[in-house]
Amino acid sequence: MKSKKSTTKATAPAAATASTMNLKEIESLIQFVQKSGVSEVSLEQKDFRIIIKTSHGQATAAPVMMAPPVIHAAPAAAAPAPVSAPKASEAPKASDDSKLVTIKSPMIGTFYRSSTPEKPSFVNVGDEIKAGKVLCIIEAMKLFNEIESEVSGRIVKVLVDNASPVEYDQPLFLVDPS
Repeated sequence: MKSKKSTTKATAPAAATASTMNLKEIESLIQFVQKSGVSEVSLEQKDFRIIIKTSHGQATAAPVMMAPPVIHAAPAAAAPAPVSAPKASEAPKASDDSKLVTIKSPMIGTFYRSSTPEKPSFVNVGDEIKAGKVLCIIEAMKLFNEIESEVSGRIVKVLVDNASPVEYDQPLFLVDPS
């Protein structure tokens, strides 16, 4: 006998039925999902969509997707369309750096080099990496998103300090792909 995944759709609070939600409303929705015991809540409006999935009462990371209009009152809530890995582009720097690839942040949030303060960093300068390797975590609205490399190579420089805020498309790492 096959088991079905239980999915429950919840009605959004009245404040959330406006065209956008602010950070407090999103946090309140996450708390509601954790307390209610449902496995998934999906809220879709004209210009944004949010999906919150839980596993045994704990909310897990799910991308928050917003349409192009940015909420200026809560910039942390304005995340790009779902992105699972950062974009890589060549860094237009001096001739020494022309072959380096810049790995950029796919979202707004807080940059962490390790999963917990007690654990070692995911990568350090000089480490060899392969495409798909977790490089860091970016926390956005209490959701921890693992950022994976799209390129193989060697980490040349970490451009952001641990526990620092990062912006969308901000350079995080320089990688030598050779």
